[in-house]
Amino acid sequence: MSGMNDEIEVIQPPQFPFLAHTQPRPGQLEMIQDSIKALEQGGYHLAAAPTGIGKTAASLAAALQVASQQPQRKTVFFLTSRQTQHRIVVDTVRKINQQRVGMAPIRLVDMVGQAGMCVQEFAKESSVVFSLMCSQARKSRSCRPWITTAPGLKERILESPLHVDELVSLTRTHTVNGEVTQACPWKVAREAVNGADVFVGDYNHLFDEGVRDSSLKAMDLSLEDIIIVVDEAHNLPDRIRLTLEKRLTQTMIRNTFAELEEYVGTLQQSMNMPGGETLAATHDLAYWAFEVIRTSRKSFADFFSRLRSSLTGDKEECEVQVETLLKVFHRACDEVDGIVGQKNLNSPPVQKSKHGIDPAVRIHQLRDILSTVDVDMDAGDDGNPMEPNAHRVAQILDCLIRFGSTTAMTMVYDTKGKDGRITTHLLDPGLVSKPVLTGSAGAILMSGTLYPPTMYANILALPTARTTAVAYPSPFAAMRRPVLVASDVTTKYTERTPQNTDLMRQHIQSLIDTTPGNVAVFAPSYALLNSTVAEAHFSGVRMMVEDRNWTKQDLDQVVETLLEEKKAGRRILLAGVFNARLSEGVDYHSGALDAVACIGIPNSPPSVLSSALKTHAEERFGRNLAWRYTVSQPAINSILQAMGRPIRSIGDRALIVLLDRRVTERTYASCFPDDLRMNESSGPESTGHFARRFFSKIHPDSTLE
Repeated sequence: MSGMNDEIEVIQPPQFPFLAHTQPRPGQLEMIQDSIKALEQGGYHLAAAPTGIGKTAASLAAALQVASQQPQRKTVFFLTSRQTQHRIVVDTVRKINQQRVGMAPIRLVDMVGQAGMCVQEFAKESSVVFSLMCSQARKSRSCRPWITTAPGLKERILESPLHVDELVSLTRTHTVNGEVTQACPWKVAREAVNGADVFVGDYNHLFDEGVRDSSLKAMDLSLEDIIIVVDEAHNLPDRIRLTLEKRLTQTMIRNTFAELEEYVGTLQQSMNMPGGETLAATHDLAYWAFEVIRTSRKSFADFFSRLRSSLTGDKEECEVQVETLLKVFHRACDEVDGIVGQKNLNSPPVQKSKHGIDPAVRIHQLRDILSTVDVDMDAGDDGNPMEPNAHRVAQILDCLIRFGSTTAMTMVYDTKGKDGRITTHLLDPGLVSKPVLTGSAGAILMSGTLYPPTMYANILALPTARTTAVAYPSPFAAMRRPVLVASDVTTKYTERTPQNTDLMRQHIQSLIDTTPGNVAVFAPSYALLNSTVAEAHFSGVRMMVEDRNWTKQDLDQVVETLLEEKKAGRRILLAGVFNARLSEGVDYHSGALDAVACIGIPNSPPSVLSSALKTHAEERFGRNLAWRYTVSQPAINSILQAMGRPIRSIGDRALIVLLDRRVTERTYASCFPDDLRMNESSGPESTGHFARRFFSKIHPDSTLE
């Protein structure tokens, strides 16, 4: 590690030289020791670490200690899906450096997405538009910050840990020969990583293949020299799946045809210019791809028409076989290549085409050509250029090439849009995570809801021999976050009566009446949220109901509003949906919430995708685990995530009320952490009595921070 192995006199080194605190907290000591043991063997540790245990400090203490002991320098990649966590990591490293008196400080680089660090005006555009405009500006060398060198800036970035906004500000004030020299913050930061001990960034830097290849190349790092820390790791499987969720429509095929026509024309014109003969091979391949897409258009129209016609009754979706979609491309290739009479159209023909393209790799060839199409895009509805459809079709083909021959991918047709659409879904995120994690120098995966950690180890395909998984008990949850289950209500479909709904409302009102501050309530769907909460009247509070159209600015304002109202002696009933932004994407710090009510169990509705997930899980893990991994555990983890919203530090306290008696049934009860104890409420009066007693005895305690 840079600077860590220098010969500096150290007097009485601490037990954990990279711990941000003088002494480890309860539970934190065990997590550090377990993590060090796993990393020293090049293994992987999964930690279900509750709030208050200090998991950020624990993971850094372990990762940095093991990295410092390696003969070859290792870089710690701290990956998180939340930008708020970036600041916590930077502040933790600053505290580590304060503890390391007389020792070399930890060097850190904090990065967010390219648009979030850009100093150009077009950084405000949508992500797709920004990517195009940034790419064009770099290609034409019209982006001055990108082409500007700033000697000494890298060293200044590494001098002391900087939040990403501080890093961007530094690039605006950096001077060379007495003049301010504005370099691209994103580019300079990425290049500085190879001199850092800790890099803080998004999952995509390692778990998106395209981003990983470009990032590690720019950072001059190899995967085997990286120790990975994945924060909020319960999100990692779905983030991997989302990265490979691609959509195909007839309109995309039509637009790809037009883009290829323009691209071929541009190449033809360039070939007529001096030196243009070097483009002959590129032109020929582009023309071949143009002919293939042109030929496939009618077949795709027929294909989509058959899919729509196959839907009967009220069905709006169906599964699409990978080989059936590939057959459309192969037939078009056959016609263009002059190959006819193939009996097995599910696989490419063996004879040579008249264009000289090897049939065994022609789908690969088509993907590569489409991904390089360069055209001037028309403006979209907002007046900004759009992403070439050819690139999006190339991404579909890439998914089919990588995973289409396995049972780990399914495709679903649904009727949304003009002619319907086909969406690719990766069922097995382990196909992506395993080569990344096993190719690294070791990893720590942690979250307050990484439960059970063994399930995530299986889903991410980590090798059993080198993987440890521990659910750490909360040192304060039983006392400072009691859980109360209402035994007289349920959201089971057959029991959703007006009387049942009214009882739920009475429980919520009792909670409001006896809670000194703000209350949040979460439901499995917007429909259930509206029918149970939004359409009701609750006294003593002002209601704020989550809206699908809320912007990031709206979300940022939520916590400030909660704190302002609480300070003024007023209260808010915040209503949201499980797995949406209020239940996962907001940090309710400083005691913004005093209680949470969770309505029902958020089981996913039946769908082609959920059925495919269960079938694949049965093949991998067996029938018993398949149900838990795909149905009951994800539902309970969504509840656990919502339950954790009010407890953001060890000094917080809150009451949790679960409004569905089914959580005590064996199927669901076994999915909760072993140390979580449930109390029973027989009715709204019982809920009010329990809450009144809890809040009279347990108060927020800033001394526990």
